[in-house]
Amino acid sequence: MKSLEVRVPHSLGRDEVRRRLDAAIVRARDEYAEKVGGIDASWEGEDRLKLMLTVMGMDIDSEVDILVEELVVRVEVPGMAGLFAGRIKDGIQERLGGLLGAPTV
Repeated sequence: MKSLEVRVPHSLGRDEVRRRLDAAIVRARDEYAEKVGGIDASWEGEDRLKLMLTVMGMDIDSEVDILVEELVVRVEVPGMAGLFAGRIKDGIQERLGGLLGAPTV
């Protein structure tokens, strides 16, 4: 397993971040169900989202912490998927940056 951490700045309130994340999960389930399979998401408290999905037979666990000025995303990438860690981090940064109105890197 390779651990990744991505920090995404934002200037939104916690409730708005949660609303946008929830809406993005619904869209992802609709758009990627055939490629990804199930996406399990649950909130632990008000500030932490736990996600589990399966991509190409590999289980990927992640969590998103909502902080005042940024999201902190932690992903456990299994096996050979670790070779794509840079692309995975860039993709997370781009998607969440766009979702939250933050500048992308």
